[in-house]
Amino acid sequence: MENKQIVITQFGEPDVLAIQSTEIPEPKDGEVLVKVAFAGVNPIDVKTRAGLGWAASQNKDNLPWVPGYDISGEVVSRGSNAKRFSVGDNVAGFIGFPLQGGGYSQYVCVPEIELSLVPDSVTLEAAAALPLAGQTAVQALDKAGVKEGQRVLILAGAGGVGHIAVQVAVTAKADVFTTCSGENLDYMASLGAHAVNYKFAPVSERVEEADVLIDLVGGDAALDALNCLKDGAKVVTVPTLSAELICEKSKLLGYDATGMLVDPNPQQLDSLFYMVSVGLLKTEIFKVYPMDKVVDAHKQIETGHTRGKVLLNMQC
Repeated sequence: MENKQIVITQFGEPDVLAIQSTEIPEPKDGEVLVKVAFAGVNPIDVKTRAGLGWAASQNKDNLPWVPGYDISGEVVSRGSNAKRFSVGDNVAGFIGFPLQGGGYSQYVCVPEIELSLVPDSVTLEAAAALPLAGQTAVQALDKAGVKEGQRVLILAGAGGVGHIAVQVAVTAKADVFTTCSGENLDYMASLGAHAVNYKFAPVSERVEEADVLIDLVGGDAALDALNCLKDGAKVVTVPTLSAELICEKSKLLGYDATGMLVDPNPQQLDSLFYMVSVGLLKTEIFKVYPMDKVVDAHKQIETGHTRGKVLLNMQC
């Protein structure tokens, strides 16, 4: 049997992605071999493929390189001293971050400490949508210290990170405002957020006196959103390429600002799975692409208009 993997052959447009075949790897000490059902496609994958950011600069001499940090699938074998999971268990995780990647594979060896057990009540699609985006959402809200009754503005609430951040903030009993396009206004309202159509008016004309800004967009949209905040507000900006600019401008305006890099945390993923299993959190899957349509999946992320998550079906 062979292990098909999607690789970045060189940095550039989506068509630099190709499928290669290798042998199925053997799990080492403390690892399990996972037959990957679904791999999440994240903006960082697109950025790295284009040659931007730290993962790209560190891997420029390692091409072809297998991207992907989000997986769900089944444990098919265990290395020595791997005791947490049984063969046949469904698992998911935020793996190989930030330099190793490897998620765009049909089979991948993963240290068992990087994985969480997927409850029977959670689908493998939902499980693949949660690791990177869900933990980014939770950690951004934690960094901002979001509390009950606070007014929280989340930019791009319908996106992969945004739709989870909105729901977690609503569950925390914050008063949640968000930006989205017109077609997502009803969807955002259904999640409990006050939505502003950013194409109709800048958010600075619609929201004021916010305690917290969770910036998932960066650039000009984030700079505009700084005008929505009250004195002493907290700003957490996630896109790394504009983080320095947003933090500098925030501090000039007297806000407490920080950029962030998500930190893989399996216990956090366990909590997110629990929230899904009891109905506090719903994952939105925009589309599942077969692995040989990965170029289309990357093009979709690049539109900047994806509601929820894009997944790859790694077994078809």
